Amino acid sequence: MLLAIGVFLIVTGISMGVGWALSSIPGNLAQRRLAKRLREVGSMSITTAGEPTSVVRADEQGPLPGVGKLIGKTGAGIGLSRLIEQSGVKATSSGILVVSGALGLLGMLGVLMFAPSVAAAPAGLLLGALPILYLMNRRGARIKKFEEQFPEALDLLARALRAGHAFQTSLGMVADELAEPVGPEFKKTFDQQNFGLPLKECLFEMADRVPLLDVRFFATAVTIQRETGGNLAEILNNLAHVVRERFKILRQVRVHTAHGRFTGYVLLALPPVLGVVLAYLSPDHMNTLFTEQMGKTMLMGAGVMQTVGYFWIRQVIKIEV
Repeated sequence: MLLAIGVFLIVTGISMGVGWALSSIPGNLAQRRLAKRLREVGSMSITTAGEPTSVVRADEQGPLPGVGKLIGKTGAGIGLSRLIEQSGVKATSSGILVVSGALGLLGMLGVLMFAPSVAAAPAGLLLGALPILYLMNRRGARIKKFEEQFPEALDLLARALRAGHAFQTSLGMVADELAEPVGPEFKKTFDQQNFGLPLKECLFEMADRVPLLDVRFFATAVTIQRETGGNLAEILNNLAHVVRERFKILRQVRVHTAHGRFTGYVLLALPPVLGVVLAYLSPDHMNTLFTEQMGKTMLMGAGVMQTVGYFWIRQVIKIEV
């Protein structure tokens, strides 16, 4: 009898445990999905009265939460957070600072072991700046890709509006249909307005995340149309046409300025290449530049003039469209 009762209790306990697990797993998964959406949506917005409002914000603290909170109140911290967001890299401000500090320290220690101590500080600064340079490079590539995909997003919005969908629903269709980076940016905007943030603030928040003039035009056009009326689908089609025509002009400009850009690269690379060749052919003459004070001064002057010449040529061939 005791054995039967024990078996009954064990089987009952297992059955109840399995039933509880099956009933709670869907709820836990739904909570995780909701938390993920809220983290994506949780970006700050500024109301017309100047008071900061938030949908729901769940900031990632990173490895050093105290440092993240401290720099988050400064202009540099806000700029770094915006840079991370625009680059699309999954990182935090404190994490970037930790990596930069570690790389800078390793660079200084490495130089102190194999080179004079004078070069330790420049090497540390150079290595410490690598994460920031990486973020800037990722941001540039991401914004360029967004700019190329943006006309397709405008066309999809216009077609959805002509099919009878509301503008908010059209935003969700763009978010689902298009790939990174246009899809996730429209997804954030769609979720923000879906959670109750005014559409105007959602659009201008996207314009802040993606610093492109075309996105600013899009946000302004939609805002004006909602206030004054008009054919929004036609407006979006015209905007997509303007963006594509500007791309054509930019590519034509790159073709016409290719000779100037190539000339700048050749002039920039010519002195170092000649220096390497002369160091191989006549090392005694080249060593004078590194041993004599006059030679060091000439090298510094050449480096400064090369840098000035490079930026000068870039300004000459840079044509705003």
